[in-house]
Amino acid sequence: MERQRSFSVKSTRVLAFIITTISSAIVFFTFFSSSLIKSNSSLYPTPDSNFQIDLSPIAAISAVSDSSVSPQPSPILISAHFNSPENTSGSSKISVFEQKIRGESLVKEVREIANLTSIKVIELPSNNGEEKTKKRIEECDVTKGKWVYDSDYPLYTNASCPFIDEGFGCQSNGRLDLNYMNWRWEPQDCDAPRFNATKMLEMIRGKRLVFVGDSINRNQWESMLCLLFQAVKDPKRVYETHNRRITKEKGNYSFRFVDYKCTVEFYVTHFLVREGRARIGKKRRETLRIDAMDRTSSRWKGANVLVFNTAHWWSHYKTKSGVNYYQEGDLIHPKLDVSTAFKKALQTWSSWVDKNVDPKKTRVFFRSAAPSHFSGGEWNSGGHCREANMPLNQTFKPSYSSKKSIVEEVLKQMRTPVTLLNVSGLSQYRIDAHPSIYGTKPENRRSKAVQDCSHWCLPGVPDTWNHFLYLHLLHKR
Repeated sequence: MERQRSFSVKSTRVLAFIITTISSAIVFFTFFSSSLIKSNSSLYPTPDSNFQIDLSPIAAISAVSDSSVSPQPSPILISAHFNSPENTSGSSKISVFEQKIRGESLVKEVREIANLTSIKVIELPSNNGEEKTKKRIEECDVTKGKWVYDSDYPLYTNASCPFIDEGFGCQSNGRLDLNYMNWRWEPQDCDAPRFNATKMLEMIRGKRLVFVGDSINRNQWESMLCLLFQAVKDPKRVYETHNRRITKEKGNYSFRFVDYKCTVEFYVTHFLVREGRARIGKKRRETLRIDAMDRTSSRWKGANVLVFNTAHWWSHYKTKSGVNYYQEGDLIHPKLDVSTAFKKALQTWSSWVDKNVDPKKTRVFFRSAAPSHFSGGEWNSGGHCREANMPLNQTFKPSYSSKKSIVEEVLKQMRTPVTLLNVSGLSQYRIDAHPSIYGTKPENRRSKAVQDCSHWCLPGVPDTWNHFLYLHLLHKR
């Protein structure tokens, strides 16, 4: 009887010891797991035999492949496999959530714990192949993208902006299909912040924003005036400093935004270099001094933001033929190729910029050539674009201008940093956005045969050019 009692006591003690040990192990494992989980995030595994933990910062992952390995540091997916003979199809549910991982030390810690607990670590691309990771706007090429229809556009109208001259006011001139106003350029690699007129005005507070170039640059300048005007509470606080009215005629303008103590100016010059006249034989003829700057260049000095362009007029008959037209000093070239003349003119301009612009005080931009969309002839020979009311589709491939390559070559040789506003490719899609016959009011329209397929209706494509300018200034790119 004594032996039996002794055995019973020993068995009870052993059983108590085993229970205590198991309980302690469970408590320790629970505490250890809880600490690990809290250091990353709360985990919610499913009761199924397999579960996965997705730590992707971009998107939830719903399928896993052991062969999905990224050569770059990537998000971690932890897959703990509990072998279950009842489920061999691999169709168990997956618990998915999002969490951001910061630092390589955490990744290393997860891997070490995974090794200790027989958890399989699989590195996956952050998007699981479904959507490309968006880049930061500072690293993004905003010229790569597509036109998307946006019901929040336009950002202004012909009625809300008093600065649109007759040539660009298509709606005011009777155009009825207004879808051209609703297209917004969407970069493919990043989410670009939208144009904010108040922020733009704050960036140029107390400064001079100056556009220099031909009528296409006036197109962009008027767009900028309209965009900024929408943020002004009192319209009387914006005025032209010389009381000039904007017209197609040659002229220079300076609009002051009183509350921001800034001016938005435009100086017309077709070529950036000097147009003049010289005696050729017995007659004085027009020439282009490709070695001398435009006479208005002294007024550009001191600007805080300079936006240049020239391209449109280099395709005219005189410039293309190059016969007795280009002048250097007293020499008038009997014949000079237009590409050579264009490069010489740009080198004259670049020398002026390097000599007269302080990069610490002034940002310099050069806008690339904007395309024309004449069909069946040129502007003076029956060329037209009236029937176009939609952008060209994505199968269209924009062409590369030889002038753009010359511009890029000259900019690389400059001491002063100059940002190229590359608008050529994206603008080539917008065959629908030109004034066509709506560049004049119906009562002033001489003939439907004369159409404008070079300039742009406002609101319209130049708003996107100014959006690019805004992004560069906003992020100091």
